[in-house]
Amino acid sequence: MDKPYKRLYRSKKGKVLMGLMAGLGEYFKIDPIILRIALVALMFLHQSGLIVPVLYFIVGLIIPFNPEEGKP
Repeated sequence: MDKPYKRLYRSKKGKVLMGLMAGLGEYFKIDPIILRIALVALMFLHQSGLIVPVLYFIVGLIIPFNPEEGKP
């Protein structure tokens, strides 16, 4: 039998800014704090640190919130 595909969503629970890192943490089963620290480190280590937050907001606007989190 076919398994349903695992979808990437932003998360409303554990959300700090846009819920992107919380959603990635749920998807990869990693603590979102580790992902947030990696994002900040990447922002400071990359030559053009401005591109990291810009990409974060673009991806955050593209990925939808999890529709199952809003259901009671």
